Amino acid sequence: MIQFKSCKWQNFLSTGTDAITISLDKSPSTLIVGQNGAGKSTLLDALSFGLFGKAHRDIGKGQLVNSINKKGTLVEVEFAVGNSEFKIVRGIKPNKFEIWQNGNLINQASNARDYQKFLETNILKLNHKSFHQVVVLGSSSFIPFMQLPSWSRRSIIEDLLDINIFSKMNNLLKEKNSKLRDNLNDVNHRIDLINTKVDSQSKYIKDLDALNQEQIDKSRDSIETYKSQIDDTFKESQKLGKNLTSLLADEERSHKHFMERMSEVKSLDKNLNGKIKSLVKEARFYEDNDNCPTCEQEITAAIKQVKLSGLKSTAANVQSELEKLAKEVNTTEKEGIQIGNNLNTLRQRQSKINSNNEKISLLQKEINKVQKEVSNLNKLTGDSGNAKKELSDLKAAKSKALENKLEYVEERTYNEVIGEMLKDTGIKTKVIKQYLPVMNRLINQYLQVLDFFVAFHLDENFNETIRSRHRDSFNYASFSEGEKQRIDLSLLFTWRQIAKMKNSAATNLLILDETFDSSLDVDGVDNLTKILSTLEDGTNVFIISHKGDILENKFRSKIEFFKHKNFSKIA
Repeated sequence: MIQFKSCKWQNFLSTGTDAITISLDKSPSTLIVGQNGAGKSTLLDALSFGLFGKAHRDIGKGQLVNSINKKGTLVEVEFAVGNSEFKIVRGIKPNKFEIWQNGNLINQASNARDYQKFLETNILKLNHKSFHQVVVLGSSSFIPFMQLPSWSRRSIIEDLLDINIFSKMNNLLKEKNSKLRDNLNDVNHRIDLINTKVDSQSKYIKDLDALNQEQIDKSRDSIETYKSQIDDTFKESQKLGKNLTSLLADEERSHKHFMERMSEVKSLDKNLNGKIKSLVKEARFYEDNDNCPTCEQEITAAIKQVKLSGLKSTAANVQSELEKLAKEVNTTEKEGIQIGNNLNTLRQRQSKINSNNEKISLLQKEINKVQKEVSNLNKLTGDSGNAKKELSDLKAAKSKALENKLEYVEERTYNEVIGEMLKDTGIKTKVIKQYLPVMNRLINQYLQVLDFFVAFHLDENFNETIRSRHRDSFNYASFSEGEKQRIDLSLLFTWRQIAKMKNSAATNLLILDETFDSSLDVDGVDNLTKILSTLEDGTNVFIISHKGDILENKFRSKIEFFKHKNFSKIA
């Protein structure tokens, strides 16, 4: 279980150099109030940025820096997992990302992405999306569980049930199967080559018995030369064909992405040029006209100056964007040229393989021709012992290759069985089916507490069936915003219960962002308050709301945000 303790931030959004620190485990329930824009929801963005490197709301990383100070953004989140104390420190301008465990800095990976993956996989054991399904219910940038696509729903449930290990195992199995397919292709090519050699050698031995010694020597030299050329050509083709299919597929995908990007860039260039033309047209209007053609009032020189100055400034910004776009076009075109060169190189390899196959075919015809010529000789002589020994060696090599093939085929069969077990319809579905009755029961219990009397059911694919009124069947989108809000609340509390049962993504923290201000009626507010009062000991609930006068007496503590000289402060 994750026990969040505190969150501290400075130069973050509307907060200035004076840091704000919120204790996350001090009070069972805390009401956060303040005027619009005072910084109430900044706690959510700070937590999300500190843990996952991105805001809760749809805000770019550059926009998180305080617009007045423009640097020194720093967020610190402290929490405990088991007996270990952790602190995450993340900053912008300068960039900073540190993970501290029991006062010691954990060695940073080669890049921030791997470091973040380590944090989510080994410490938090939940990702950005799962965090917001278990910890946060809010009106800003929050996507309720029922509005997520089915694959996202499954991903969240797998995190809660701690069964995403099967997905990782499945990915490893796919990599293993890919190598196994390459091995099978190699052994099949080797068997085909040996079969060709065996057929050629058998015919050679048969014809050798009909050759005189002089012709035998000449024929051996010719055939060995042709066979050597076949071997060299086949090895060259084998080397050229290694990973050729996958490389071609990768480059073709890259080429497709390049074409899509160029299409986007051209569309943006067209739009920017359209803006330039529009600005030029408007500037000419002010330059050429002294009176407004609509209201017939005089356009003074001062007004013209202001308008033309604004248009020039806007035009300069658009021109700057065009210059940036031109650089991006140049870079993208260079990438396209490189992709084209790579494709040409790979296609040349394919062409060379085809040419080698034709060469092998011609060489084999030459071997057949030589063997046919010497077969007409009447005088028999010579010893075919060496040829027979070579044929025996070829057959032994073929037998060994067939054994290898059988081993690969057997391994592939086992892997196919394992793969079926690791698919979404395998072990994970069985685990999910065991928990589905518990999930559905908890969801319906919370719905009843919220005075929403429907029969809610999720199947193993996380598609909902909701029966109401005369047992008519509905889906989530059929209900009003207030009813949807009750469903979202029931799911949030259910996921917290499931996470606690599995001890996967359980946490002490629950944040309701303007939930009381949205679509809940008076009864819904009272019922939600009842649910919050029944949460297990150790839960710390934060309620962000505009209704401070109505909710003030319903919670243990209160934090009020206000603006002072354009910076957020807390009372």
